[in-house]
Amino acid sequence: MKNTFTTNPLVTPPAGLTTSAANDATGTLPYAASEVAMLRGCDIKPEAINWIWPGWLAAGKLHILGGAPSTGKTTIAMSLAAIVTKGGNWPDGYRSPQGNIVVWSGEDDPCDTLVPRLILAGADLNHVYFVGDVTDSSGKRSFDPARDMKPLADKLAEIGNVRLLIVDPIVSAIAGDSHKNAEVRRGLQPLVDLAGLMRCALVGITHFSKGTGGRDPVERITGSLAFGALARVVLVAARHQEEDEGGNTKHVLLRAKSNIGADDGGFEYDIEQGALDDHPGVVSSFVQWGAPVEGAARELLATADATGDDGDGGMRGDAERFLSDLLADGPLPSKVVRADADGAGYSWATIRRAQKALGVEAVKMGGEFGGKGAQWMWRLPAPAPEYTRCSTNTQDAQQNNVSALSKVERLVVTGTEIVPAAYDYQIAKDGDADL
Repeated sequence: MKNTFTTNPLVTPPAGLTTSAANDATGTLPYAASEVAMLRGCDIKPEAINWIWPGWLAAGKLHILGGAPSTGKTTIAMSLAAIVTKGGNWPDGYRSPQGNIVVWSGEDDPCDTLVPRLILAGADLNHVYFVGDVTDSSGKRSFDPARDMKPLADKLAEIGNVRLLIVDPIVSAIAGDSHKNAEVRRGLQPLVDLAGLMRCALVGITHFSKGTGGRDPVERITGSLAFGALARVVLVAARHQEEDEGGNTKHVLLRAKSNIGADDGGFEYDIEQGALDDHPGVVSSFVQWGAPVEGAARELLATADATGDDGDGGMRGDAERFLSDLLADGPLPSKVVRADADGAGYSWATIRRAQKALGVEAVKMGGEFGGKGAQWMWRLPAPAPEYTRCSTNTQDAQQNNVSALSKVERLVVTGTEIVPAAYDYQIAKDGDADL
């Protein structure tokens, strides 16, 4: 398809290009400008990235924080914000520059959700600002990231020293279709420009699209690929589907993409609940940061997404067959089971799920009286008895009111012997048996 120019008399189309007035009824180029600035490379002075959190949060850049529901994305954002407000330490030990943070949330209430989370994270609330309503000629209305960048920029400049701007959800900044690249880029660009002007890190929170497990983490971000493409850093939060040995669920924050630094590794974290001492009845969540993790986000996400509840043909089904075969010849010490499972590539959490599904019993066996020297053994449950018309109860071997000794007695088990039961005087007294 040939490019076309309109019949603007001030513009001469390059050789080989056709002209057409059909693109613009006025006969002018829709993108015509009076002057285009050109910069020579030799006039540009190289600058280092201004990191707020080295390798993770950069001043003047867009960051996307994505993940599945219930992974604590907003709680993570509040934890990061709290660190900035007090100039605290990041999970890797680096110290954050102290500054103000600004939050716009279209999903959570500051009173009952965001501020309690900030308090539990140790934030200095004097350095926290929430975007409120906008006043225009028609009165007050809700802030719209897609149209209110200018008044927001004025307020940020008035506040000063803004280090972090959080937009939750980032898709709210898109006035058009969030699945179209051009409209996403057009909607995000004012926010990106604002972050560059204020020299603050911009963090946009979003979700993973359904049914995208196993794909590249950046491709899992909901909406257009432009969200991940325009962001300089993409962070993803995930929750392991399997519990650890203590019955706890592990979370990980991973670096899925970075155009300005390393793009792998991450940190474990837990989402915990806490009460606000000075505000009775107020309970909220906070992040407890854990150990660093190594590896590419795609592989680490695949591990986190793996679940034991995937039917007979999946991981747990394989573990059940493994455990059943292992115990088929008799009970084994739990230590042996664990060692063999580890050698076969099964996590202990998966084996425990298989144990529960199969009804495998854990019993203490061996050793001396009092338990000394005993060890935990795993064994398959006893098979259910087959249905039979004959009773297995020894007392049913003889009628309760008939005796070979002409007395009313019945056979019962005591120890290892079968002996006649004591004479039932009540039956004799009632005349149901002959003395």
